[in-house]
Amino acid sequence: MSGSAARLRTLRRLLTVLFTAMNTAGLLVFAILVIENDGDQGVDKLDAELHRVTDVVSRLIDYDDSLITADLVGDPVNRNCPQFVILPGGATREFGSHRSERTCVNADMGVLSALATTAVSQEALVTGPRDGLRVRAQPVKTADGEVVGAIVAYTDLAPERARHLGTVWRVVGGCLVLVVALGLAGHVLSGRAIRPAAAALEQQEVLLAETAHDLRTPVAALRALAETAMRNPDQHAELLPRTVGLAARMGGIIDGLLVRARLAAGVEHLAIQPIWLDQLVAVVVEETPAPDVEVTVAAAPTMVNADPTLLQRAIGNLLANALRHGRRPDGDAKVHITVAGGRVTVADNGPGIDPEAAERVFDRFTTSGASAGLGLAIVRWVALAHGGTLRVYNAEEGGAIFELSLPVSGP
Repeated sequence: MSGSAARLRTLRRLLTVLFTAMNTAGLLVFAILVIENDGDQGVDKLDAELHRVTDVVSRLIDYDDSLITADLVGDPVNRNCPQFVILPGGATREFGSHRSERTCVNADMGVLSALATTAVSQEALVTGPRDGLRVRAQPVKTADGEVVGAIVAYTDLAPERARHLGTVWRVVGGCLVLVVALGLAGHVLSGRAIRPAAAALEQQEVLLAETAHDLRTPVAALRALAETAMRNPDQHAELLPRTVGLAARMGGIIDGLLVRARLAAGVEHLAIQPIWLDQLVAVVVEETPAPDVEVTVAAAPTMVNADPTLLQRAIGNLLANALRHGRRPDGDAKVHITVAGGRVTVADNGPGIDPEAAERVFDRFTTSGASAGLGLAIVRWVALAHGGTLRVYNAEEGGAIFELSLPVSGP
């Protein structure tokens, strides 16, 4: 099963990678759009400020054979940022120049003059980045539409670039955090997605292990009977019924394991019905060979709600566990079974069980002094499936006691 488990782990990693990659691609597109939109908004904000300045200045100046700036000098736009200059830009008429009072950013007058010349010659608005500045050159026209100069407003691009770079780093950092979170979420979701397959694989492993455990003894006995029959032809009449009985027992075990696997997988329901627990225990004790072991039963009539096949297996496992481990090296083996009030207690006179290992004996493949490998694990599963319990403790006079409790039917 290790190969199947490895393939499941590989599938989980693949699902995690695909989930993370797909979401990361979408996140990357979103981040690019956010960054581009932030940059465009920053530029639009600068252009709006520059447009405000050129628009205000164009309304405050006049031209009458020369530039008139009387109204402009006293206006706040002349003392605030963004700053501006008014240049002739190579116009044919005589045209003075003006520069706003406040210096917000150092600019090369040659660059500004070239922008003014372009605006005048093309009689069109000129905007864009120039030499680390964001500029807007707007032609100045007389009443008859003649271009006589240009207003050039400009501002520093460095603060906006720094702000935009900070936004970029925040977006990138946020994306990295989200990618990590997406990876963890993908790992969790992929684990949930393959959980049914993992459960089915585990169930298959349990079924194979339980099958091997339960069939080991009857197979060995069947082989011994067959070898005895081969060596002793005169005993066929005696050995053949026992062989058939063992084969039937093996078939019953296989059927029970298949039912247990289907029940655990949720594809079949327990065949719950009222059962006389004391009679079922008596049948199990009668059918279980116990050479050299004294088995006694004290039972009161008790009816429980249970699946008879599974319950018979559970009681058989408890009895087999007591027969196997309930013997002291210096004494006879004794097993005492008590049935009353929906409870079956199986007590032996063995060495008992270590209190620290009391819980572990119900785990699969545990082989402590009071465990039968898978046997007790199956008993606990049957108890839980019926809404009951399984406990183990030591008797005061020595030996282990296993107590199986089931719901009682009727008063």
